[in-house]
Amino acid sequence: MINYLKGTIVHKQENSTYGCNFTVEVNNIGYFLLTNKRILGELPGENTETTVYTSLIHKEDAMILCGFKAREDRDLFNILQGVSGIGTRVALLLLEQFNACELVSVVVKEDDKALAKTKGVGPKLAKKIILELKDKLVNWRDTTDLSTSTAHKISFDDEKIKKSYTEAETVLLSLGYCKEEVDGGLKKALSKATNSQDSEELLRIALQWISAEEN
Repeated sequence: MINYLKGTIVHKQENSTYGCNFTVEVNNIGYFLLTNKRILGELPGENTETTVYTSLIHKEDAMILCGFKAREDRDLFNILQGVSGIGTRVALLLLEQFNACELVSVVVKEDDKALAKTKGVGPKLAKKIILELKDKLVNWRDTTDLSTSTAHKISFDDEKIKKSYTEAETVLLSLGYCKEEVDGGLKKALSKATNSQDSEELLRIALQWISAEEN
């Protein structure tokens, strides 16, 4: 399997008969990769060197190479295709609607209505995705950078504050919020809390901030 390609983007195309795609040249060989609009927009411009993570799809009549800017998007793309009814096209559309962090959060929170808004999904498949992937994505999230604690990256003068931060962070992650949401909520909580040593106060403020951001 091709894990990643490091080369120069020589062509990007948002709309074609094949769908959204780009070409990476590596050692004078051009690799044609399917992707989606969100990921295409994250990639650097043409004639720029970059690294992209890949997934090779074998079909009876074709071999398809899909490309992703982030390793987490590629890994989640592979997980999604384990659900019957989700092929290459629908998996790419889901990862166009949500990044990896957002998609895991939506599934863990069992928000089938949000999933069903994705083209090609619908209510029935949305519920199936949650049923088949919720536990798997919780385990996957816990072994990737999506849920890595950020407490050690922040300078804490008070160990009690660090402890309350970590406790609140753990609760928020267990509720299904993704790392980006948790980081933002707790950063806001640290700036507004009257007692930063109180994990319950940090949790309350963070939840209020995250809810406001979602609305």
